[in-house]
Amino acid sequence: MTDDQVVRRAPLFSALDDASAASLRASMENVKLGKGTVLFSEGDEGDHLYVIVEGKLKLGTSSGDGRENLLSVLGPGEMFGELSLFDPGPRTATATAVTDVRLLSLGHDKVIPWVTQHPQVALDLLGRLSQRLRRTNEVVGDLVFSDVPGRVAKALIDLGERFGKDTPEGLYVNHDLTQEELAQLVGASRETVNKALADFAGRNWIRLDGRAVLIIDVERLGKRGR
Repeated sequence: MTDDQVVRRAPLFSALDDASAASLRASMENVKLGKGTVLFSEGDEGDHLYVIVEGKLKLGTSSGDGRENLLSVLGPGEMFGELSLFDPGPRTATATAVTDVRLLSLGHDKVIPWVTQHPQVALDLLGRLSQRLRRTNEVVGDLVFSDVPGRVAKALIDLGERFGKDTPEGLYVNHDLTQEELAQLVGASRETVNKALADFAGRNWIRLDGRAVLIIDVERLGKRGR
């Protein structure tokens, strides 16, 4: 898939024709981050949105006592920082490169004219924000009603849907997360998450492979995550 095809998947571009999309992209700035680099931190002032062209990036928050919570892991074609378009102000999360990352950035002052001239862009952005709110509500519900193994199973299925590749043995998911980051993603201790992963592996639902996992039985793992 070309860079243009990846970028066109982002909500900001999906409603535009080819000429408009090319013009909008030309007004965006290229950003490159090395693995582990922080793009912005929670509390920083922000007035740019970003579209990922290549690589993976994580969004996380931290508590007063230093505990970290991983909100999401994003990949090519996904957009973040869009809250700054409508409400410029402190960032609500820290964005860190999980791998080497290439991004496109667009400032608030350049987005507003596009939204004004292309009403469908505004609708697509509102749809994106609605999805984000829906996802937040779902995460809160999972933390209250689901056990840790269920949350781990659901997280693996979600990562598989976005980053997985079909192989003869199953769905291979190169998520690039450490065990600690995976634990932060499901809101549990690393030890509890590792126990759940070991149980899934013992049932032959998955096979662990460093910062990747082979999902052998998608159906059973999916049912465990409901």
